[in-house]
Amino acid sequence: MILLQSTSRFLLQILQNRLLSSEKSVDIDCHSVEFDDVRYHVQFSVKSPLVMVLSVSLPTPPPGTVFANGLPLGAIEAIKSAYGEVVQILDPPKDGYNLTMRLNLAKLPQDEEQRQTTLVKIASVREVVLGAPLRMILQHLASRTVSPNVGQVVALVHRAKESFFLIPQVEKATVIFPMRFKDSIDMVLATSFLQEFVEARRATALINAPLCTWSPNPPQELKEVPSEALAANAGFVTFVIYPRHADGRKLDKTAWSLSTFHAYVNYHVKCSEGFMHTRMRRRVESLIQALDRAKPELETKNATQGINFKRLSLVDGSGNSNF
Repeated sequence: MILLQSTSRFLLQILQNRLLSSEKSVDIDCHSVEFDDVRYHVQFSVKSPLVMVLSVSLPTPPPGTVFANGLPLGAIEAIKSAYGEVVQILDPPKDGYNLTMRLNLAKLPQDEEQRQTTLVKIASVREVVLGAPLRMILQHLASRTVSPNVGQVVALVHRAKESFFLIPQVEKATVIFPMRFKDSIDMVLATSFLQEFVEARRATALINAPLCTWSPNPPQELKEVPSEALAANAGFVTFVIYPRHADGRKLDKTAWSLSTFHAYVNYHVKCSEGFMHTRMRRRVESLIQALDRAKPELETKNATQGINFKRLSLVDGSGNSNF
């Protein structure tokens, strides 16, 4: 299985090129779109060649999702904690975007390793912003302190007009994903993939992984959630997260893996579909070759074709007779 990377290659490449390039007298104004409808707008000006204005557009949240001033709960604090004096948040953001930041690259650490770490963190702005509310709850879980939303169903956005649900408790956190797919083939493949995904959890090597279950119907924990938020055609996947899964360095990885789980499944479904199409094309080509080999060879020409016969008359025949 391939895990999605939290770092945006688009942002990281622009940042590295800007710092390493000796020619900075060029304005930059470019856009990029990532999975789950996350959009970036990057701007550099000749007047301030080391100042990047970065605008981020997030997926449209459905009703009931935890958003404050256009951003997930705790996103502002997470940005300031991650980038420190490098960042200045512009209020209000640019039209059409949820967040606009001014990043002063001249304030990056002088140490090469620390500088690269900061650049990677800037390129992972999606993880910092969208994962903020989930990270807050997991931090309470890791420290075994009572979360403000303990026992309540918390809706977190992860796709345009779609959310997944988190039920925090003192000793564990239950995460539930309604799995929706527009294409009927994707739905069938995803259902099969998720069932195998649950079976793989039973392997001895994954004994410490979070408990995972799949059900075609909504779990009891979501009985108070509006029915329109539970419209899922590929069932519901439930993870049970314990403190050991959010302890120390595992926190960021767990938060990222959960917030992008649907994209992870969708990626592998598309890969499976592409693989099957390739196999089918190869099978068709092999059948065509077999049919070509089975064609009968052209009939040999008549052995007499092209030979001229001379009709003998009775006179000629009698003249040649020795009798």
